[in-house]
Amino acid sequence: MSSSDAHQQLHLVSVNRRGILAMSLSMACFVANDALVKHVSSTLSSGQLIFVRGLMATALMLAVAQGMGLLRQVPQMRDRALWLRALLDGVASLVYLTAVFHLPLGQATAINLASPLFAILMAMWWLRERVTLIRGLAVLTGFGGVLLVIQPAGDTFNTYTLLALLGTLLHATRDLLTRRIPAHVPAVLISLSTAWMVTILAGTLSLFQTWQPVPLSAVLQLGLAAVFLCSGYYTLILAMRSGDVSVIAPFRYSGLLFALLIGHVLWDEMPNLLAWIGIALLVGSGLTILHTERRRQQAAARQMAGETTAQT
Repeated sequence: MSSSDAHQQLHLVSVNRRGILAMSLSMACFVANDALVKHVSSTLSSGQLIFVRGLMATALMLAVAQGMGLLRQVPQMRDRALWLRALLDGVASLVYLTAVFHLPLGQATAINLASPLFAILMAMWWLRERVTLIRGLAVLTGFGGVLLVIQPAGDTFNTYTLLALLGTLLHATRDLLTRRIPAHVPAVLISLSTAWMVTILAGTLSLFQTWQPVPLSAVLQLGLAAVFLCSGYYTLILAMRSGDVSVIAPFRYSGLLFALLIGHVLWDEMPNLLAWIGIALLVGSGLTILHTERRRQQAAARQMAGETTAQT
């Protein structure tokens, strides 16, 4: 290996470490946001608290966009795919958070881990993507894990479990729609559109619910939740734009560890044995899919390199 190759390898390792740290921090921020709004949900209606948090998150995203000089690019937000994605993300957020308010945090987070599996199935049907045998078996294993987590015939299964599953399906659809947004639209503006849409939808929902006086403690918690939410958006974008995605993406599962820890400390929640087995199957299937995808990309890169060498 030449010195230049060694330098590139060291640089990639350094970038990957930053990406792993950013991904883990992002997951911690998202779980902290969920935990805070779950805590406030005992005193405020879902529509009201999500609306108040949405106002704060939108203000923060506007400040970030202004600081980055992106507000002059707001006309780029006219793209229909962007607002369709924002609408799906907004509905998914309302549905998923409603489930979080009534389910153990670790259980809701584990169900949400199935989003990449749903995305693969929809890509097969929607985008006509070809799926290998190993990948197909990994998807089936992951769904087996989902069934063990939600336990349809058990005491833990209820309407809110179905809501968490529906929110996960909507999140997977949102991820596929993200591909249709032009690459020149800044990620901050995409996040801003989502914050706006969540606020509008939550405000509409709150009109059909009873508004309560918002105590200072709730304001502070929702303000902190908004900070965690925006930080999660930013660090997730940073993670996915750093280094080797196949190395960084598996650390998305660190969010489950944070959720289980916070759920146990704050609400004394702990999955039963079947749920633990389901969680293991979910994580294992996700890592298998990422590993096979990495091997596919490496094989494609070697093939392209071989064709280039042959042409020269």
